[in-house]
Amino acid sequence: MYEASNGAQALEKIQETAYDLVILDVMMPKMNGYQTCLEIRKHNNAPILFLSARSQVEDKTLGFSSGGDDYLPKPFSYQELLSRVKALIRRYQVYRGKEDQEGKDFKNTRQASQKEKVISLPGIEIYEQQEKVLAEGREIELTDIEFAILHLLAGHRGQIFSAQHLYESIWEEDYYYGASNTVMVHIRNLRGKIEKDPHNPKIIKNVWGKGYRCE
Repeated sequence: MYEASNGAQALEKIQETAYDLVILDVMMPKMNGYQTCLEIRKHNNAPILFLSARSQVEDKTLGFSSGGDDYLPKPFSYQELLSRVKALIRRYQVYRGKEDQEGKDFKNTRQASQKEKVISLPGIEIYEQQEKVLAEGREIELTDIEFAILHLLAGHRGQIFSAQHLYESIWEEDYYYGASNTVMVHIRNLRGKIEKDPHNPKIIKNVWGKGYRCE
């Protein structure tokens, strides 16, 4: 575990060492949590948990938009923090972290085992075992949450998933007021990476009043 006194210091350390989780306070000197998160996301997909006294929906949306995976408003209990931390690390280890840290080479996806299960969408290939995504043959860097959403929707192509279903399946937590906004922001970020035109999505579509569906 490493503690940084400000955002700039945190960035330096993250560039030197691999971590399973990053916890950011929104209000930090030199660089606030949102700015730090944006910089981290340029080269690192480790889960990011925001802690903040700001609890408005707009604050949470900004946190998710900057690349955060979860947002815990103050005050909170130690048990609640611990449960969030465990859930984020567990997902990271399952979807991306462990194999990456063990040094497996993901750059040669085309040379993967013939037993590798690949889910194909228009212009998109999802390699389940390697937790890797190619768009038009180019590797797309997704966070573990983004990969989990895409994998779930693509694995059940044509099925409509409500925001509640997605949240409880991916975050493994009970649905709460505002969770639909959390799902929406992550869907928007995901579309920005896999859709040719995120404003006119062809892969992940909204079904008015019902949820989301993978075409």
